[in-house]
Amino acid sequence: MSLHRGRFFLALPLTVGLLFATFSHGIAQTPQRIGVRGSVVSIDGNMLTVKTATASVKVELPDNVRVTYLVKSDLTKIGPGSYVGTAALPQPDGSLRALELQIFNDVTNPPEGHTPFDTAPGSTMTNAKIDTIAATSVDKIQGRMLVLRYKDGEKHVFVPANVPIVTYEKADRSALTPGAHLILFAVPKADGTLTTASVNVGKDGLVPPM
Repeated sequence: MSLHRGRFFLALPLTVGLLFATFSHGIAQTPQRIGVRGSVVSIDGNMLTVKTATASVKVELPDNVRVTYLVKSDLTKIGPGSYVGTAALPQPDGSLRALELQIFNDVTNPPEGHTPFDTAPGSTMTNAKIDTIAATSVDKIQGRMLVLRYKDGEKHVFVPANVPIVTYEKADRSALTPGAHLILFAVPKADGTLTTASVNVGKDGLVPPM
């Protein structure tokens, strides 16, 4: 998805096998949503079955569900003014160390901001424009230091050279083939059924890194 807006702090039994998150599209306050990461088992009409790390989860799709590809990209595609999102971990000096980087475009263009995230314990998600970018080395690891500016502040993010970098392409339901890796955020309805307005699918076998 695309992976969309909302903060996801809804408690469910561990056996459900769902991961809770605020995705990069999740800066704005919207109804609670549940992050689901896994691979497509099947799609029957509007019912999508996803195999997560611990369970099989069914998610209802609307007729107009938005499907977006996540595709590999690289650091040559960004510069000052680029709009990006990054899940990252805090460093002792107050900077962040990226776990992944998303390059936003006219296909996916979420609101800016900085919020907790669940890629790893203590991780955050920052959506912002790059103010400056510079080659550097941290702990003998080559990468880029990004200064990201958003409405309420700025973050300094070190992006190691080997960090997964993705961008977005338009897709449709035909991308939801068995085995395709995906990430989505679902809303539980009153009867407990999960539903989502959008799904992000890794293209050519890509596993969503966020």
